[in-house]
Amino acid sequence: ALQLLHEKMAFSCFCSDQWLAKKQQEAKEAHKRYCYDDACKNLPAELVIDNTSPFRIRINRPKEDIISFKPDDVDSFVILNQDKTSTHDFAVAIDDMLSDISVVIRDEKYIDSTPKQIHARRSLGYEKDIEYIHIPSVLDAKSVSIKSLLEQGFLPQSIINYLLSISYKTPTKIFTLDEALKFIDVKSIDRSPVEFNLDDLKDINHQHLKNLDSKELSRYVGFADAEIGELARVYLEDITTTKELKTKIETIFAKREFPKEFSDKANDIIKIIKDAPHIESYDDFLSYIEKKSGFSEEEIGKPLYFVLTGTDTGPDTEKIYKYIKNYIGEIAK
Repeated sequence: ALQLLHEKMAFSCFCSDQWLAKKQQEAKEAHKRYCYDDACKNLPAELVIDNTSPFRIRINRPKEDIISFKPDDVDSFVILNQDKTSTHDFAVAIDDMLSDISVVIRDEKYIDSTPKQIHARRSLGYEKDIEYIHIPSVLDAKSVSIKSLLEQGFLPQSIINYLLSISYKTPTKIFTLDEALKFIDVKSIDRSPVEFNLDDLKDINHQHLKNLDSKELSRYVGFADAEIGELARVYLEDITTTKELKTKIETIFAKREFPKEFSDKANDIIKIIKDAPHIESYDDFLSYIEKKSGFSEEEIGKPLYFVLTGTDTGPDTEKIYKYIKNYIGEIAK
């Protein structure tokens, strides 16, 4: 900012808040866009140096159009506030310059800031062109952030898939980032605002979960075992997030508190399982439990299911047993 002042590319503005508010109100009543009148731009040096009034620093408006914006659209905007903190547009412009940024992708609603940031850097003699790509606003997503979606159990690739699919004509509904890189053209993204729909995101996330290989799926539920990944896949029918899925798998391995109606039977089954040899098939396992317990298949149903899963409803026991048989000692505790 000091450099711009020394080079007469910026000036001190002593206009009060009340005066600026009055001018803005007059423009509003006249149905005109407010534009600063450069009242302080050409003040004599002695009025600037000896002036003890609070002041802002404004950058001189550009002399030529920037992109499709006229000089008055850019205006002699403020770059330092009265307390000498930087305004957002000036800070961002300088940060992008110092960070050697090449491309900025951001919300369409910030498009009016783009010429201001370009003008600030050009005024400082920065010649590198930064490419700006403005993408549509996502409506009804004020309380949603990428962080919150990840915490809810949405996969990164699902979020990318969803955001691209609501603003771009994609060849398929479900795709990976690598696949997207082959067909996406950021400049062809629809400029119209788009609606955020959590149910649509859940559908996409569900498909991406189903497409994960077994070992990778198991990592999302706290394991690194393909069999646990396949166990998780059994539960995917009605589950759409990794958080829900992890809760299901954690329940299987959690300590049991049995309902009173079959507590005794369940504890008897646990004792039998602890002393049982490894049994490969579910049918043989069920026959072994029935034989050792003396319970009928009807009597054994609910307590056995609860022993194996920690709940009384869910996928078929046979499907579950296939993937937990190697963990049966850890589960029946």
